Amino acid sequence: MAKQIIRYAFILLLVSPVFAQAQTRQPVTATSTVLKASINRGKGVYMVNCLTCHQVDGAGVPNLNPPLFENKWVTGPKATIIRMVMKGSKGTVEIDGDTFNNTMPVQAHLTDQQIADALTYVRNSFGNKASAVTPAEVKAVRLKK
Repeated sequence: MAKQIIRYAFILLLVSPVFAQAQTRQPVTATSTVLKASINRGKGVYMVNCLTCHQVDGAGVPNLNPPLFENKWVTGPKATIIRMVMKGSKGTVEIDGDTFNNTMPVQAHLTDQQIADALTYVRNSFGNKASAVTPAEVKAVRLKK
């Protein structure tokens, strides 16, 4: 009887690290799949609607169109960038001491999904790592007057 207890204890000691390791692995989740799909769709929206001004690498055009690299406009509060895309912008934007002074056209023709996808792409490209934008967040900004 004592030999069986020792044997079971030994087996548990050998097997328990395997179970612990299996539990700590991060499985591919639906969330990561949804994020990747949004980023892929957003890249397409970006290429059609944003590329001309912000360029393929997100670097923008000096003194005209700001870069989309990590800055408060891109990775900051979502409502700010949603509003900017949806309603456009006029005037001067300063980023890291550089001034950009080109009008951003209104993109209200884009659907909530398209804006969410494009912004999710931008917020996760060009060195950015920020949370996704959802169609519901875009809709909430659209409904505010």
